[in-house]
Amino acid sequence: MASSPPKKTLNSQSSSLSRPPQAVKFGRRTSSGRIVSLSRDDDMDVSGDYSSQNDYINYTVLMPPTPDNQPAGSSGSTSESKGDANRGGGGGDGPKMGNKLERRLSVMKSNNKSMLLRSQTGDFDHNRWLFESKGKYGIGNAFWSEEDDTYDGGVSKSDFLDKPWKPLTRKVKVPAKVLSPYRLLIVIRLVIVFFFLWWRVTNPNEDAMWLWGLSIVCEIWFAFSWILDILPKLNPINRATDLAALHDKFEQPSPSNPTGRSDLPGVDVFVSTADPEKEPPLVTANTLLSILAVDYPIEKLSAYISDDGGAILTFEAMAEAVRFAEYWVPFCRKHDIEPRNPDSYFNIKKDPTKNKKRQDFVKDRRWIKREYDEFKVRINGLPEQIKKRAEQFNMREELKEKRIAREKNGGVLPPDGVEVVKATWMADGTHWPGTWFEPKPDHSKGDHAGILQIMSKVPELEPVMGGPNEGALDFTGIDIRVPMFAYVSREKRPGFDHNKKAGAMNGMVRASAILSNGAFILNLDCDHYIYNSKAIKEGMCFMMDRGGDRICYIQFPQRFEGIDPSDRYANHNTVFFDGNMRALDGLQGPVYVGTGCMFRRYALYGFNPPRANEYSGVFGQEKAPAMHVRTQSQASQTSQASDLESDTQPLNDDPDLGLPKKFGNSTMFTDTIPVAEYQGRPLADHMSVKNGRPPGALLLPRPPLDAPTVAEAIAVISCWYEDNTEWGDRIGWIYGSVTEDVVTGYRMHNRGWRSIYCITKRDAFRGTAPINLTDRLHQVLRWATGSVEIFFSKNNAMFATRRLKFLQRVAYLNVGIYPFTSIFLVVYCFLPALCLFSGKFIVQSLDIHFLSYLLCITVTLTLISLLEVKWSGIGLEEWWRNEQFWLIGGTSAHLAAVVQGLLKVIAGIEISFTLTSKSSGEDEDDIFADLYIVKWTGLFIMPLTIIVVNLVAIVIGASRTIYSVIPQWGKLLGGTFFSLWVLTHMYPFAKGLMGRRGKVPTIVYVWSGLVSITVSLLWITISPPDDVSGSGGFSV
Repeated sequence: MASSPPKKTLNSQSSSLSRPPQAVKFGRRTSSGRIVSLSRDDDMDVSGDYSSQNDYINYTVLMPPTPDNQPAGSSGSTSESKGDANRGGGGGDGPKMGNKLERRLSVMKSNNKSMLLRSQTGDFDHNRWLFESKGKYGIGNAFWSEEDDTYDGGVSKSDFLDKPWKPLTRKVKVPAKVLSPYRLLIVIRLVIVFFFLWWRVTNPNEDAMWLWGLSIVCEIWFAFSWILDILPKLNPINRATDLAALHDKFEQPSPSNPTGRSDLPGVDVFVSTADPEKEPPLVTANTLLSILAVDYPIEKLSAYISDDGGAILTFEAMAEAVRFAEYWVPFCRKHDIEPRNPDSYFNIKKDPTKNKKRQDFVKDRRWIKREYDEFKVRINGLPEQIKKRAEQFNMREELKEKRIAREKNGGVLPPDGVEVVKATWMADGTHWPGTWFEPKPDHSKGDHAGILQIMSKVPELEPVMGGPNEGALDFTGIDIRVPMFAYVSREKRPGFDHNKKAGAMNGMVRASAILSNGAFILNLDCDHYIYNSKAIKEGMCFMMDRGGDRICYIQFPQRFEGIDPSDRYANHNTVFFDGNMRALDGLQGPVYVGTGCMFRRYALYGFNPPRANEYSGVFGQEKAPAMHVRTQSQASQTSQASDLESDTQPLNDDPDLGLPKKFGNSTMFTDTIPVAEYQGRPLADHMSVKNGRPPGALLLPRPPLDAPTVAEAIAVISCWYEDNTEWGDRIGWIYGSVTEDVVTGYRMHNRGWRSIYCITKRDAFRGTAPINLTDRLHQVLRWATGSVEIFFSKNNAMFATRRLKFLQRVAYLNVGIYPFTSIFLVVYCFLPALCLFSGKFIVQSLDIHFLSYLLCITVTLTLISLLEVKWSGIGLEEWWRNEQFWLIGGTSAHLAAVVQGLLKVIAGIEISFTLTSKSSGEDEDDIFADLYIVKWTGLFIMPLTIIVVNLVAIVIGASRTIYSVIPQWGKLLGGTFFSLWVLTHMYPFAKGLMGRRGKVPTIVYVWSGLVSITVSLLWITISPPDDVSGSGGFSV
C-alpha cells in the first residue's frame, strides 16, 4: 500500500541535488514501531512522532533491481544500497534487511552498462540486458543452477521449459448488469401475473360469465406456458474455443509425437438425401465439396452420403463431384478459400482478391471457375444423359432378344412379340441396382438392393504434394489428397418398416463403423454445407477438453441463406437458436435439432457417460454423483449375468440407465465399439483430466479397405439386420417419432450425458429454408406433430430419470406441451370478436385495477424482451417477426398437429409428411420468387377465419355503439384494441395470401364473403338488437 509522500529534511533536499531523484522509494513499519527504509536514499527522516501518526511510509511492491532501475552513473550502487538500508533502519532489523537486500542485488555486478544503452536515446536497453544476463533475475523468473540439473522428485529443468497446460475452451458468462435485472424482472412478472390471475378469478363478470370463463382458462394456460418457456432461460452462457491450443496440443512435434502428425480422433460426416427432384443433386454435390475441403487432418476425415431413394442421378452426380474435388480441394488449401462450397464462393458479392497474396490467385480462380461451370453443366445434363444411355442399352437388349427369338422360332418373331424390361443402366453397361426410371420389382424406391460404393479411397498417411502442372494449376507444396468418400443406399424391401431418416442414419452408423469408425459423427442435411472450414476443429475443442468425455454431442446453430430481407415468416428462427439454445447451454445442454450436430459415436450406441450426477428434491436442488455408472468394459460381465439378475433388478429401474446389448450379429461391428470409445477420449496431459488416453495413441495409419470389409459394410445396411436388436429403441437414432432428432437428444440427456452449444465467430454451417408460406407451415406442422407424439409417449419428460436437471426437464416438457397452446390461442383470438358482437367484455368494466395489471404485465414483458435481445444478440425486428409467426403457426399448423397427434394416439392413424423442397423457384431473375407463390392448403382456413371474423366484428361493434341509445365506448375500445392486436400479428399471413402484386386469390374473396355473411346473420339471429325501428328494420 502506498501513503502520501513523507516529509523531507534539509539533508534530503541537499542530497537530492547531488544525484538523480529516486522515482520509487521503499519502506515498511516493523512490529516495534520503527520505520525500516528499503530505499537506496539515506535522506529519509523518520521521527518517532511521525512514525506514530502513520503506519507506513512509501510502502510498495519491491521492483526487480535491474540496471535500468539503478541510480544513473553509479558503478557502486550496490554498496550504497547496502549502506542505506543499514542507516535507514535501526536496532536489529537493519543488518538483517541489509543482508537480504545484498543477496537480492548480488546479481547486479555489471561493469559495462554503457554498452547496454541505446545509441540514439541514451535509454537503457532492457531487452538486451535480459538476453545477456539470460533472464535469471526479477519477478516471474526462476534461477536454475547449472551445476545441479535435477531436483528432488526427479524433476529436471526441461520439465519447466515446456509450455504450460492450456484449456481448449472457456465459458464466457453473460454480464451481471444484464443477467441480474433479467432474472429480477422475471420474478417480478411472475408475482404480477399471479396477483392478476387471482384478481381475475375473484372478480367475475356477471354480465358475461361465458366470456369471463373462456378468458380465465386461456389466461391461466398462457401463464403456465410462459413459465415453461422462461424458466430454462435463467442461466444463459457463451463459450469460446482456443484453436491455437488445439493445434499445439495435437498437431505439434512432442516426445510422444516426434513427427508432429495429427493426434486428433477421426470424424465421419453424414449427409442424408432421399429425392433428387426435391433435393437437387447439385445442391448435395456442393455440400459434399465443402466437406471434402474442410480444414481437418485428411487421413482422419471420412464422408458418407445416404441416398434413401437409391437414385442413379444422385450416384453419378456424386461421382462427378469427386472428380471435380481433385482440383477444388487443393485450390481451397492453396489460397485459403472461404467458404469452400463452390456455388456460394463464386456468388459472394465482396471482392474475392481481398487478403489474397499469391500472384497466381487470379489465374487459378479464373480456371477453377470455368471448371465449376462445366461441372454444373454436366450435373444438369445427367438426367438426359442417363435416359439416352438407358434407351440405347434397352434398344440393344431388345435387338438381342429378338435375334434369340428368331433363332428359336425358325427365323420368325413370335406372334406375341418380345418383352424387354425397360431397365436403367450404369455407365459400365450393367443394371443399376437401385431405383429405375420405370420402377420394377427389386428396382423401386421401397424395393431395391443395398448399394455401397467407395468413390474416394482411403488417403495416404503421409502428405502427397502436388506438382507444378496439376491440370492447369500449380499445386507445388500443396497436399492434394482427398478424404475418403462413400455412397450408401441401404436395402429396402416390402414388408419392412424402414423408419424414414432415422433408419437411414442408423444404417450409415453401422456402415461407417466398419469402414472408418470415426470416434465422432457430424450430421448434415444435404442443403447444409460447411461455411467455416474450421468448424469441426471448433467442436473438437469441446470434445478433447477436460471433461469432454461427458459430452454426447456438439450442436451448432442453424444459419440460412436465400431468406427474404424482411424475413416475413421468421425463417431465420434466431429467437430459438440464439436465445433458447444459448440458455439451455447453461443447463445440461441444447436439444438436438436434426442437422449441424457432431455426435460422440459411443454415446449414440446407448452407453452411459463415464461420470454423471443425479438431482433430487422438488426442484432438483440436491446434487449427488450417480451410483452404478457402468462403463463399456463392464458390459460383457453384465450381459453374461443378465438372465440370472433379471429377477433381482428393481422394478423402478429406468431402461435408459441399463447397458445396450443387442447390436446385431456382426462381430466385426461390435469389435469397433471399444475402439471408438477409446479414440474419443480427451488427452491425458493433465492430472485433472479423467478417463483420458495417452498422447500419440492415434498416430497409426488406418488399415486399407479390402473386399471382406466392404462386404460386411453392405451386410449391416440390409433391411433385416435390425431384427431382434435394440437399434432405434436404445441404440442410434430413436424410432417412433416424426421428430426423431429431439427424441434422440433427450434419451442421451436422460442417461446423464450433457451437450454443448457451439456458436462460432464465423457461421459454422449454412443452409436453405422454405420461404413459401405453405412450405413453411408444413414444416412447422411436422415439428409440432412430433412434439405431440413425444407428449403421448414414454419420452415425455415427466417420466425422465433423476439424471436430468430440473430446468432441463422443464425445457423438454415444454417441447411436448407447446402445440397444445394452439387450442387456447385460437379461442383467445376469437374473444375480441365475440366481445364486439355481444357488446360485452371479459371484465365488468375497464377499471383502474384491470388497466394497471395490464400495463404492468406489458411493461415487464417488454423489458424482459429487451434484456433477452441484449444477451442473445438478436434484433428487435427478428423478435417481432417471431412473435407474429408464433400466432400464425399457433392458429394453423400447431392446431392441426394436435388433431393429427390425437388421431394417431386414439385411432392409430399414421401420419405421413412430404419432403421439404430444397429447390429454388423457377424464376431465375428473382431469387425470392417462391415467397410470392400462393399454394392453397387447409392450414389457411383457421387464420383466414380469424382475420375475417375480427374485421367483421370491428364493423358490427362500431355500428352497434354509434347507433346505440347509450353508447358503451369503453367496451368498444377494449374489444377493438384486442382485435387490432390479433390483426397486427396476422399481417404477414395476409400479405402472403396477396402474392407478388397484392392480388388476392379468388378463393380468399369467396371464403371471406361466406364467413362474413354467415357470422353476421348468425349473430343477429341469436342476439337481435334491443330497439326495432318503425319501418320494420333492425336498428343496429
